[in-house]
Amino acid sequence: MTALLAACVAFQLNASMLSPVLVTMAQQLRASEAAVGLSQTAFFTAAALFSLFLPRLGDMLGRRRVLLGMLLVMLAGSVLAALAPSITVLQLARLVQGVSGPVVPVCLLMLYHEVSEPRRYGLLMGVITAVNGGIAGIDAIAGGWLATQYGFRAVFWCIAVVAALACLLVAWLAPESRPSPRSRMDWPGVAALVLTLGCWLWALQLVAADSGWPGVLGTALAGVLGLLLFLYQEKRSPQPLLALSLLCQRRVWALLLTTVLTMTGVFAIINGLVMSHAQGTAGHGLTAEQAAWLLLTPYALIGWLVGPWAGQLAPRLGYGRVLRLGLAGSMLAIVLMLLYGLSSLWWMVAATVLAGVAYAGTANIILNGLGVVLSPADAPGLLPGLNAGAFNLGAGLSFAMLPAMAYQTSPAGGMLLGLVVLMLAWLVSLLIPRPGAAELAAVEPAAHHTVASN
Repeated sequence: MTALLAACVAFQLNASMLSPVLVTMAQQLRASEAAVGLSQTAFFTAAALFSLFLPRLGDMLGRRRVLLGMLLVMLAGSVLAALAPSITVLQLARLVQGVSGPVVPVCLLMLYHEVSEPRRYGLLMGVITAVNGGIAGIDAIAGGWLATQYGFRAVFWCIAVVAALACLLVAWLAPESRPSPRSRMDWPGVAALVLTLGCWLWALQLVAADSGWPGVLGTALAGVLGLLLFLYQEKRSPQPLLALSLLCQRRVWALLLTTVLTMTGVFAIINGLVMSHAQGTAGHGLTAEQAAWLLLTPYALIGWLVGPWAGQLAPRLGYGRVLRLGLAGSMLAIVLMLLYGLSSLWWMVAATVLAGVAYAGTANIILNGLGVVLSPADAPGLLPGLNAGAFNLGAGLSFAMLPAMAYQTSPAGGMLLGLVVLMLAWLVSLLIPRPGAAELAAVEPAAHHTVASN
């Protein structure tokens, strides 16, 4: 757990520690905020694309080996970013850091291999995955302080130090697991799938940047072509990355669709619409620092605390039931934002805290966990990788759809659209099958007791 937590913290710092540092980066590198924003896009796009196949590659080459390789690449990218003389080099460095995208899925797979008791696995899964939602808000605060006192390079040096420590701990403490040593990677299938998701993510970026519909449609059609190539390759490959028969199973498509819809409905509301409204003159008139302290920090902190409890409840109550409780709570949080939060700051704070409990601390945890416990036994790294890609696709869709609706109507319009999408996620989640092996062992003692007493 020490090694896996260190790896997850090192990755999470890349994702959240830089949020308050973007303006400082633009000033010190004499670049536009759009160019600095592109460095963030490079990181998250690379994280999404490498997540598609690195967990499965870990099944074949060894998960500790792949995890250590990702951390070493992250360390190299962090050093390059700290030394970057220009925005172009910084963008390249963020792209390199994005190779570490599937750190959390690989860590969960390593944990699942070592812990067979469902309740204990659920608790530890919650501990690890809760880090993925932010380190109690401290990471963003520390990033802003370091950038203010020492410049943005100090943030990357801090990330590099944590990454180096994670490398040492993983090499020293993490056990190796290699469930598919004789399998071979379907690299043509990987290339086609990466092309598909990459084009769709870039199309969403073009939509968000208002770059014109010809470019958006052309990029989206290139993604459709990539999907057709992927399906053709999987049909003829002797060892497909994703067999078409598996793609038709509910444990795959229902989970991936639920993940995409959940992220689409929630992500831009918390990280975009709420913060924009809180800082706007027509909203609550807060500064960026005040908004972060009052809204983002409690959201991240409560999610970090609730996550382990949600993970422990999942084997007892059922993964699907806990997931739907989290989705229902997220919908209630959005309703509170719509009815009261837009006009009252403290109602908005209460609604974001509820979202931290329901989404960051529950739904997000269970969706990550389901990717592991529902994955096929002969390819355990497959579904967690695809699910990580679904998280990133949903986040891109969220920022493409909800702010656009808010711009055309009002913040309430964007939140209402998110609420509708989240309702669809709740309905689709009903189709996700129960992960029997992860739940039955938790209820078997009670069932055995009943039979014995009868």
